[in-house]
Formats: sequence, C-alpha cells, structure tokens
Amino acid sequence: MSDGVVRPETPVYSEPVPNGAADRGGDGNRSPVRRRRRLLSASTTRAEKARALRGLGVLGGVAGLLVALMVLPTACTAGVNARDSARWFDSVPADLDTSGVPQRSRILAADGSVLATFFYQNRVDVPLTAIAPSVRKAVVAIEDSRFYQHGAIDAQGTLRALASDLGSGEVTQGGSGITQQYVKNLLLTQADTTEERDAAKEISAARKIRELRYAVAVEKRYSKDEILRRYLNIAYYGAGAYGIEAASRRYFSKHASQLNLAESALLAGVVRYPFAYDPTRHPEAARKRRDTVLQRMADLGYITQATAAATERQPVKLDVQDVKSGCVTSTAPFFCDYVQRDILANPVFGKTAGDREKLLKRGGLTIRTTLDRRAQKAAQRAVDAHVPAKNSAHKAAAEAMVEPGTGRIKAMVVDRKLGSDKVRGKTWINFAADADHGSSIGMQAGSTFKVFTLAAALDEGLPFGTRLMAPKEYTPVGYRNCKGDRVGDPGASLHNAGDGEGGKPFSIVTGTQHSVNTFFLALEKKVGLCETVKMAEKLGMKQATGKPLQQYPSFTLGINPVSPVRLAAAYAAFGARGRYCSPIAISQITNAAGHRLKVPGAHCNQAVDKDTADAVNYVLRGVLTKGTAAGQGIGRPAAGKTGTVDNFSAAWFAGYTPDLASAVWVGDPRGGYQHPMSDLCMDGNCYGPVYGATIPAPIWHQSMIGALAGTPASSFVRPPSNFFSKGSGEESAKLPDVRGMKVGDAAAKLRGAGFTVQIGDPVKSDYPKGTVAEFSPSSAQPGDTITLRPSKGGGGHKPRDEAGGPRHGIPG
Repeated sequence: MSDGVVRPETPVYSEPVPNGAADRGGDGNRSPVRRRRRLLSASTTRAEKARALRGLGVLGGVAGLLVALMVLPTACTAGVNARDSARWFDSVPADLDTSGVPQRSRILAADGSVLATFFYQNRVDVPLTAIAPSVRKAVVAIEDSRFYQHGAIDAQGTLRALASDLGSGEVTQGGSGITQQYVKNLLLTQADTTEERDAAKEISAARKIRELRYAVAVEKRYSKDEILRRYLNIAYYGAGAYGIEAASRRYFSKHASQLNLAESALLAGVVRYPFAYDPTRHPEAARKRRDTVLQRMADLGYITQATAAATERQPVKLDVQDVKSGCVTSTAPFFCDYVQRDILANPVFGKTAGDREKLLKRGGLTIRTTLDRRAQKAAQRAVDAHVPAKNSAHKAAAEAMVEPGTGRIKAMVVDRKLGSDKVRGKTWINFAADADHGSSIGMQAGSTFKVFTLAAALDEGLPFGTRLMAPKEYTPVGYRNCKGDRVGDPGASLHNAGDGEGGKPFSIVTGTQHSVNTFFLALEKKVGLCETVKMAEKLGMKQATGKPLQQYPSFTLGINPVSPVRLAAAYAAFGARGRYCSPIAISQITNAAGHRLKVPGAHCNQAVDKDTADAVNYVLRGVLTKGTAAGQGIGRPAAGKTGTVDNFSAAWFAGYTPDLASAVWVGDPRGGYQHPMSDLCMDGNCYGPVYGATIPAPIWHQSMIGALAGTPASSFVRPPSNFFSKGSGEESAKLPDVRGMKVGDAAAKLRGAGFTVQIGDPVKSDYPKGTVAEFSPSSAQPGDTITLRPSKGGGGHKPRDEAGGPRHGIPG
C-alpha cells in the first residue's frame, strides 16, 4: 500500500516494466515490477552495506514498536506504565495543526478574468461534494479498501507490509492507510525549512510513532469522509498538481466533479508513484496502472467486471492545461508584477517579507484588481505599434492609465516582455512604476511638471490674461526653497527647448500652449518655488525612488525623476476637479475561506480647489487644439501637456478627460543622456529630434481612443469669470466680417469662434433692416464680448470696414 508521501519528480525505482505482471496497490497487491537492488552483493560498497543494515535496524525497531502500540489499548490493565503509555499515545498532540494546506492564489482583472496564478504548490481545495464519486471509490479501492472499517492503524495491512519489507531487506510495500498518508503529507506540506522537511521524510521509528499518534488524533477529530476529502486535496498527482482539483484541471481541463470513471481511475493510480505514472510522460505505464485500479474496483464490487473491461478498452484521452506560477506569462505582466510587489512590500499583508510571500503563494487568495481589460489592450497595442519591443534603436516606452476620482489603475504597460534583459525585448524593470513597485528609479519628467506651476499660479488667483516677458535666455536667481534657503545659479543660463519660443511676452494660456521654458521660470518665480513644490506634493508627486522632490529653479522644467503611474494620478486629479486619489491596483482580496482581508484604500482628498482645477483644464485643453500637441485630440473634451527632457534624453505626454488619465514615457533604458533622441531613426522611420508630441502624444491619442470606446463623453466645467478678468489669455485675432448677415446668424458664427455676443442699439444703415450694421471691437481674443448693432434701415449710415474707413458697395 502506498504511503502517499509527496515525492520529488524523480523515479523511485528504475522504471516500470511495460509488460510486467499485475500492478496492484493496497491490501497486499504487488508493487510495480522493477529491478530490485539486493541488500548485499559483491558490488555493494561498505557505505551501502552500513546504510542497508541501519535501514533494517530501523524497520525492525519500527516493527516492534508498532506491534506494541497496536496492543497498548488492550494492555492498559497490565500496570500503571502500560496505562500511562496508552493515554499518551491516545491523547491529542498539542502541536497538531490541521489547518488548511497551501493553495494557489489568483490575480483577477476587474471583470473577474484571471491575470496570473501564484503558488508553492498548485492546489485548489474543494469540498467532497465537488469530487466525483468515482474518484472517491477509486482512491479507496487502490489505497485503503478497509478505510471505512479500520481505525487510525490498520493492523493487518501494517504488519503484512512490515513483514514483506523485512523479508526483502528494503521497503517494498507501504503500510500506511489513507489517514496516515494524510498526516505524512500534512507534516511535509507544513515544513518551512530544510530541516523540517528532512525530519518529515526520514525513515525512523520516532517519525513513524509521531505520525501514528497524529493519525489517531485525526481520526478522533474528523469523520472518515472529512479525512478522505483532506487526503484528496493534499496528495500529489505529478506534473506540479497538488490535490484532485488541480490534477483534474491539469490533465483533463475540467473540474474534479466532472471526472468520469476512466479519468478517476487514472488519477487514483498516479498518486502511488507520481513520476512513473505521469500520463504526459509515461502514457503506457499510466494506462496499465489505470486498468489495475479498475480491476481492483471490480474485485471489491464497486463496479462490475463488465464495466471494468469496457473502461479498460478506452484510450487515455488527455486535455492538458499548463498553469504557470507568477507574472511572466500573464497578459498584463507589468501590472501583475505591480500587484505582486504591492502585497510583498506592504506590512498590511504580514509583519515580515516571508509572511507576506507565504500569504501570496500559499494562502489561496483571490485578488481582484482595478485593471480594465479594454484599456490594457488599447495601451499595449499603442505602445507596441510606436515603439516595438525589439526596435532597432533600443528605445523603450511605458504608459499608465488612472481613473480620475478613484485612483484605480486601469492599465499599465511596457513595450517589453517581463523577463531577463539579457534577452532582447525583455526586462524585469517596470518603467511605468516607482522603485518600490518595479525597480525603476524613474525618468526626468520634462515640461509635464509645468502643470504644477500653472496650478499654483491659478490657485493664487492670477487670471488667464496675466502676461510675463519670456526672454530667450534666463538666469535662475531670486528663488527660495521651502526651507527659506536661496537656490539658483547666477552663472547658469536656461533657455527654451526647440518646441518653445521666447523673446516676447506670453499670457498664462499662450505660454502654456507653446510650453515656453523661460515664461514658466518667470511664472514660478512670481508664485514662489515653494508654492509650486507644495502643489506638486499635494498631487502625490515624489521622486520614483521615494525621496522628496528636489527644489531648484528648474523644478518647473521637470528635473525630478518620476514614474508614469504617479504622474498619471496627478493629472487625473485635474480631471476630477481637484480631487486627488493615490493610485491603487487592488480593489478586494478574499482568502481561501472566503473572508475579506483589509486592503489599503486610495486615500482621496480635495487637493486643489475646484475652480482652480477647472481653470487648469481650460488652459490645458488648448495644448491639444493650438499648442504643442495640436491635432492629437480624441474627439471628446480632453486636456494634456507635452514634455521634452533636456538634450532630447526622453519625451513625455500626460493627458486626461474627466473619465481617464494617462501618462506616456519614451526613452532609452541604457541612459537618455548617453543615447538621446536628437536624431532618431527607428525600424526605418526617422523622426529627427523627438518631442513630447512626436511619439508619446500619438501613443496617448491611440490608447485613449481605444480605452474610452463605448464610454459616454464627459465635459469639463467652465472656470469662473474672475479668471477672464484680463481676457481669455489667447492671442488677439481679427474677427470675421459679419455685417449684412442676419443678427442670429452673425451671433452664432461669433460664438462658434469662441466669443461672447451681445446686441447693441439699432442704427440707421444702408444694410437691410434686421441685419448687422456694425460690430465692435474689430479684433479680440476668444472669450471677449463682441457687440452687434442691427440695422433699422433708413439709410444715412455708410458701411465702414474694420479699419474704420468707408466700405465701397453694399452686399447683395
């Protein structure tokens, strides 16, 4: 009879003989035919002889002890010592722990689909009702046919096995019933150290007595059905499958409740020697073993001889399902890795790193995440399309998507596969995440950081029309950090990037649209470096290494290395009208018992005043229509900011709608300053210098359209009028000539161009009555008010052009 020990996948015997005699297990049936090593022979070494003799000594000792233990209950009246020994053996051991065995944990997307599985042992614990009756019968028949009749110790089977082992000089038959097998597997499964595992497997009288004592306690604590259930859920079935449910899915891609007789017999037969009877490696041996189980079931009357014969004629039909542990094979590998690190690094999930790893890989957790499959696919397609994994320029790209108002990470992608960077197209580094969630030390953010200076300025009440001189070069002096220290370099000269301008005044709106470096240095000085830093910190920004942000004048130009996920969460706050939520990837965790575990929340707060956020949105919308990312609109209200890092060492785009925010980085993992994108050619496409609008913005454009497909468009809120106290901030534009048009048509045309319209008093004019006779002013900025004066006819008022001169001819 098999002892049911969880064995490593190496053959215990040389190999099954394909055409050997009947191969039956349990109740005296013969073990597989094999080449048997004799205890002593001419070729036996001295060390081998010593080990063999020690083994025989152990077997003899165990035999004597077992005989004594079996008669202890009946010998209790023989004296005090016998009575005390019986009580000790019959008592429940204080250290007996029959808590749940290791089970695999699963990471799920928001829709419940599986992203990854984690396990030490691939096991899914199921109730007895979820296991086909044919499995239960097959296992009892081949492993312990008197299971429901005997107690913890089967005297007949144990003595018979010991006699056979002692007679042959080696272990030829197991003497353990199902209860003892369960105990042995349990002790081995619970072993955490090498010493504990060795102790659980050693051949010694002490170990056997311990197991027998535990078996007695288990029989007292649980019913036979419960012991069988536990055994079926702990036994090893080969190929990394622990427990009947995992084995059923592994070999047949079905639940254990759906197994038919042939499949049940096959799995019942595998347990004895999981490697030798693995049907994927030794199909013929597995089939012979299956037929042995079927015959044993017929001998015991569990099935008829006719049923056994008919089933034996069936071929072995496998439908193998390969379950991998970890994130490497996940459809969202870097997001999966983010979740894994979230659990392994957070003390909420265990006091020590070892405790947290044990929970993840043994706790049978169901981890539901925030990942949106549609957004993930859209982001991955966009990144891969623009920066292929094995591109000729060795560049990389990463994107993170965050939901405004909740902090839920909807997508996280890298243009690589998860794996060793020694293989081209792979990396272990998650460029989308911080160091504690992906080993990345971050990348300089470039002009995407100008949004914090913009928000600080608007928060101080500066209107859109506030204008500052933006010189072509700027000396950064006169700044103080949050400690009050002067910072700056009088010898430095900062200038505008290639996509900026300088040498003239800009408003807050136009300076942002054109991403003018010297304008933002001046604006940062006006509102205060510390105020700008504090604004960024309120929106969750810190260096990707976890360190505080560096406070220098070039802060607004994006000198700090950050991650896409943290930048996306900051921009998401503007989409949520100033409500910031820290990014989260886990929404719910339940353990194997179905109980919810505590999960850290997003910690949302109103970080920025709503009016300020609305004003930021108003300004950043223009970046997509008139600014550095013009033409990258997505067909719904959206806002964003390009970012080009000094020397073209990297490029960014961060953008958002009220429903979704995203940040995209493109650069070189080998080092951006050593490998700049100043004259980039990649896979036959040449871009010249790469700005935020060159590659990152198109990635954002494509991914956002895909991620938001089917989602109704939401609108931004128009900022209050005080921000327009100095006009819209736009450059003045010549108005279209609407004279002679019907008043309603003229008003509609002007409103469509972004102006506000009011109707003045009618005037006498040669224009037809009811049409526009005059309008003023003749040039204005969008948002300004235009006054229309209708004609009341009667002549006497010559039409004049916009410059004030008389207009020749009257429109027909």
